[in-house]
Order: sequence, then C-alpha cells, then structure tokens
Amino acid sequence: MAAAEAAEPGNLAGVRHILLVLSGKGGVGKSTISTELALALRHAGKKVGILDVDLCGPSIPHMLRAQGRAVHQCDSGWVPVFVDQEQSISLMSVGFLLESPDEAVVWRGPKKNEAGGEPASRHRPLPRGITAPGSGLSRSLGWPGWPHIREERALIKQFVSDVAWGQLDYLVVDTPPGTSDEHMAAVEALRPYGPLGALVVTTPQAVSVGDVRRELTFCRKTGLQVVGVVENMSGFVCPHCTECTNVFSQGGGAELARLAGVPFLGSVPLDPELTRSLEEGGDFIRDFPQSPAFPALSSIAQKVLSEAPARLS
Repeated sequence: MAAAEAAEPGNLAGVRHILLVLSGKGGVGKSTISTELALALRHAGKKVGILDVDLCGPSIPHMLRAQGRAVHQCDSGWVPVFVDQEQSISLMSVGFLLESPDEAVVWRGPKKNEAGGEPASRHRPLPRGITAPGSGLSRSLGWPGWPHIREERALIKQFVSDVAWGQLDYLVVDTPPGTSDEHMAAVEALRPYGPLGALVVTTPQAVSVGDVRRELTFCRKTGLQVVGVVENMSGFVCPHCTECTNVFSQGGGAELARLAGVPFLGSVPLDPELTRSLEEGGDFIRDFPQSPAFPALSSIAQKVLSEAPARLS
C-alpha cells in the first residue's frame, strides 16, 4: 500500500471493516446474504453500509424496500440512502441510477469499469452537482447536460471514493458473479483503505462448489482475507411440517471450506418466509424469529462479528 494512498482515507475514514460478498457464479444468493447479513449486524447494534456494485443486477434496493429513492449530494460527495429511521443501514446502488426498475444496464464492450463505456440503458438524472456515471453515458443518451465523470474515473471507483458513508462498523459490498473486471475494480479501489475481507457464498451442489473454488483462488491471489464460506439454499424447509429436504445435495460448502482451510460460517436453507420477506422488502431478522433460516443467519452474523476483527486487524 502506498503511503500517499493510506494517508488519505477520505469518505471511508470512518469505516472499520470492509467485507466483499463474492461467489464464482451467479444465482447463489449473494444479494440475499448481503442483505440479511446487514440486517443481522444492525440488530446486533452495528452501523452498516451496503455498496451494491452488481452493475447488471442491482436487486438490493428492492430487497430493502428502497427502490425509487433519490440520491443527494453533500459537501463530501454522494449521500447514501438510509433504509431505516435510525439510519443504521445505509445503501448505495447502481439501481438508484435507473429511471425505472424494469430498465436494464447493458454495457457495451470491455469498459464496464471505465468512463468510456457506453451503458445502453436510460438512467435517472442525479441532483445538480453530482457527477454522472461516465462521460459515455451522456453521449449515448443524448443528454448534454450531464457532467463528465471527474478525471474519467470508473463508476465503481466513484462509488467507493465519493459516497459519504460516515461512521460505519461494517461496509458490505455486494459484487457481481465470477472473477471479472468489476471484482478487480472493486478490490483495487477499496484496497488503499485497509484490509479487505471476503465472505464467499456457494450452494451445495458440486458444480457450484467447483466454481466457487476458483473464487477462493481469486481471493488468495488478490490478498483478500477470507472471513468464511456460507452455503446458501441448503435444503428446502416445508412450510407445513418444517422438515428440511436436501434438494441440491448437502455439505458442499463445509467441505469446500475444509479443503481451503477457511472458516465455514453456516448453511442457510431455502425458506418461503425468507423469500417473501425479500420480495416485500421486509426485515426478516425482526419479523421471522421462528423461521428455520433465522438461527442460521443469526449464527453467520455472530461468526462474522468474531472472525472479521481478528482477520482484518
């Protein structure tokens, strides 16, 4: 880490721990785990920020009932959206830049992380004075009033540096699937601000575990400290008899963690109440303490609270 970079923490100066939620494939529930981890940490008395950099599938605003909220500006940069009255969870997402939740963010070419990229979707104009997600955006949309991004920096890097997070115990970063350019951009942008932790999500079946094994290799090569592995969709809980059926096999996440020599944080079952809570933007941790998924998510949060400070110190 360069001394100059370490000396200017900027808007991340008040963030104690940064956790990237990663996986080697899509559809394993990274956004679900990110959302429920943030809620569980909040109920443990922590202040949490969520940075949703899944550029093509920003679903966390919906999961937290924050879609359609406006992003404003202060002297320090962009103000994240607070999702609760106590302002204990703050959120910044590319989803706030979409004109409607049905719009798609389609990036042309290899420049997702560069200002020259050309997103083909329509976007919501931000308040006066906020820089746009890239100079290519205003050109492709024909909106000449949108200012150029400062120094042609990438949207991901701007999200990292220009969001005024304030004091946070944890910043949870929901990433796209795979080990693509977005991951490198996020890691490189966040690295100067302290040790980075990784929470790796898989599902039980062998195909998913194989893909996620490559994600652990990515973490090792990029110097990310793996806080632990979470196995999501670990069986289906019947809403009538509460019996759990292992639809997608079982034990893959625990075995992966054992082979990689990293902590296994727990297994989260498929639970209709969890699905309904996410679809309605509810607080699952508060509303469903009797749900089979509740103890699993609460235990994962407690293990993160015990593992993260030691591994990221």
